[in-house]
Amino acid sequence: MRIEIKSFNELSNNELYEIFKLRLEVFVVEQKCPYQDIDLYDKISYHISIYDKNELVGYCRLLPGNTKFIQPSIGRVIAKYRRKGIGSILLDEAIKLAKEKFKEDILKVEAQCYAVPFYENKGFKTNGEPFLEDEIWHIEMFLNL
Repeated sequence: MRIEIKSFNELSNNELYEIFKLRLEVFVVEQKCPYQDIDLYDKISYHISIYDKNELVGYCRLLPGNTKFIQPSIGRVIAKYRRKGIGSILLDEAIKLAKEKFKEDILKVEAQCYAVPFYENKGFKTNGEPFLEDEIWHIEMFLNL
């Protein structure tokens, strides 16, 4: 497996296409959730991609603080093949990158509620009550870096 971390401007057209295609397949089609996946935050994010040979098998984005949220945040965490450790690698890379790039004390994620144990395994703690976002239950979670 190969891990690539790039800013929006460093992504090739093909890489961007594959990222958007994977996000659409899972977050919109599989989860039956029509929402605006592509947003302005993509342009200011670091994009973390995992490839198996030349196939994109995992992805997430890392946003700086004072953009979408006060804290830096991880979003769009996705593994094409579940329960293969890809999501765990993504989170490890995002946490490491947040520490290197942002020098912040706290990292945020708005997790889908079913995924809370996944994030807790990396040290994230829930905060507040679950809320509906795009018709899917989420909860705020924070990690002390």
